[in-house]
Amino acid sequence: MAEITHRQVQTNGISMHIAEAGEGPLVVMVHGFPGLWYSWRHQLPALAAAGWHAVAVDQRGYGRTDRPSDPAVYDAEYVANDMLGLLDALGEEKAIFIGHDFGAQLVFNLAVRKPDRVAAIIGMACPYDFDLAGRGGMGSKQQKDESGFNAEFAAPDMRPSEVFAKAAKQHFLHLHYFQTIGPGEKELGAQPREFLTRLFWALSPRGNLLGWAKYPTEGTGYLDVLEKPAMPLPWPWMSAEDMDVYVAEFTRQGGDKTFIGGLNSYRVADRNWELGAKWADSNIELPTAFIAGSHDPVLKMIRPDAIDIMRSRTPDLRQVTIIPEAGHFVQQEQPAATNAAILSFLDSVRDEI
Repeated sequence: MAEITHRQVQTNGISMHIAEAGEGPLVVMVHGFPGLWYSWRHQLPALAAAGWHAVAVDQRGYGRTDRPSDPAVYDAEYVANDMLGLLDALGEEKAIFIGHDFGAQLVFNLAVRKPDRVAAIIGMACPYDFDLAGRGGMGSKQQKDESGFNAEFAAPDMRPSEVFAKAAKQHFLHLHYFQTIGPGEKELGAQPREFLTRLFWALSPRGNLLGWAKYPTEGTGYLDVLEKPAMPLPWPWMSAEDMDVYVAEFTRQGGDKTFIGGLNSYRVADRNWELGAKWADSNIELPTAFIAGSHDPVLKMIRPDAIDIMRSRTPDLRQVTIIPEAGHFVQQEQPAATNAAILSFLDSVRDEI
């Protein structure tokens, strides 16, 4: 098995931690929340063994990467420039990018806005234009969604914070809860292990993330709506030692900065929606794949035809893989199937890069 090494690189004014393995064309893996480089622990050696230079980052605000406090420096431009600076630091003109959750939003944006630095992309969990700042594939028309689906994000005719607030009139929604600086930091930073354990379980096939619909907004915190796991660690997809790594890495800077990367990513949804207006009608023209778990709650929160809409906006969408018995963290919960899907796509583009 290829050795995983670690180092810090300077990019876009921050020190970024990366883990890497193997030699060959560059593949950069970008996590979301509550992810880390460690979320790709099963993919790094597999890609290295197949002849790729695999790199997994800690995004700004996470793990061993710098954690600025200001939400403004987490917007789409900043995080995209983090990746471009990473390419420069590695001496590479372009790379294949794989992104999960907030990382999917980032790599889709790179493909549209900086296509000269991107060879191909894989989005995971969140389809193109169905991220928090997305427009649900409707482009710049800002027309009301006539599908009848009651979107709690990625609505084409409202700013993200307005969509979150509308939903929060009916029930608790973390997207709305996190808009205010302070409560999320205090609540989650005080119980990081409990939060991570409950959230990873809630995002799994056996969890119930969307159970928040039973709770009112007033007087409710995120931990209140996340059920205790039905079984203690270890789980089939996560050991107690894995959880120890997550807790240790998030709490390298404790208190208000424990989960600052994720919390601030929610807070820049409006800013990202504004930035995205320029590219609202843009398709992804690069080779693309999409991977998700069959039980991913994100797929239940967006229009049921979201993947079909993505197909219409991604002419070179070569592969859509929905993996059975997997939730949101498909790369952790079903690593063999995820690796097979990734490597199949990489093989399809190897001769083109």
